[in-house]
Amino acid sequence: MAKKAKKAVKKSPKKAARSAAPKAARERVAPKSSIGVEPLGDRVLVRPMEAETVTASGFVIPENAKKEKPERGEVVAVGAGRRADDGSLIPMRVAIGDIVMFSKYGFDEIEVGGVTYVIVSEPSILAILSS
Repeated sequence: MAKKAKKAVKKSPKKAARSAAPKAARERVAPKSSIGVEPLGDRVLVRPMEAETVTASGFVIPENAKKEKPERGEVVAVGAGRRADDGSLIPMRVAIGDIVMFSKYGFDEIEVGGVTYVIVSEPSILAILSS
């Protein structure tokens, strides 16, 4: 019996490029989240803070007198960043532990372990508050 010739297996260009890339280039840029949720791209996982009901001078603000204003919260996890048109990675400006203000309607709520978090894209973050 004649031996069967092995077929030459060609790798797709994407697989070849992926295997040729150094391991360091393929590793994640953003640190992993401690709660098991990793935002993708330019998204940020934020633990919302309660609205202040007492002013700096000691006045108590009732619920019905509060105006709608941007939310604030602590950054729990960040994505790696967004990709530019040329394919380069644009890193995130916010970091884990930052206190941020974000748009009132520009987020998605999730619940993990009984705690409510919001996922917001970086362009919806209005400011990083200094402590």
